[in-house]
Amino acid sequence: MSKYKQERVAEDIKRELTALLREMKDPRIADAMLTIIHTELAGDLSYAKVYVSSLNGLDVAKEAVKALSSATGYFRRELGDRLHIRKAPEIKFIADNRVEKNMELFSILSDLRREREDEN
Repeated sequence: MSKYKQERVAEDIKRELTALLREMKDPRIADAMLTIIHTELAGDLSYAKVYVSSLNGLDVAKEAVKALSSATGYFRRELGDRLHIRKAPEIKFIADNRVEKNMELFSILSDLRREREDEN
């Protein structure tokens, strides 16, 4: 399978899962302010790793991943219907704290910028 098709399908899965997360009514997911960071897809499109992060921290993301993992059947069925693919990939959700780290980095850079402006 071409790398281009694999990346395109991975982005399609990411887009559709993001839409599905917005529609979920489960309070463990709705209150977690989740973001899908990245989707890795196997070469044969049979397996997908979905990296999920929360603005509320890694612990909240881990709890949300438990809820998402229990709904993988629903996500697979919906992906198959929405993307018109014969066999939807098996999905594994993984908690990630990239958003939290990026927010900390942004805060540090903002502080440094403010300090430089104060010096001048």
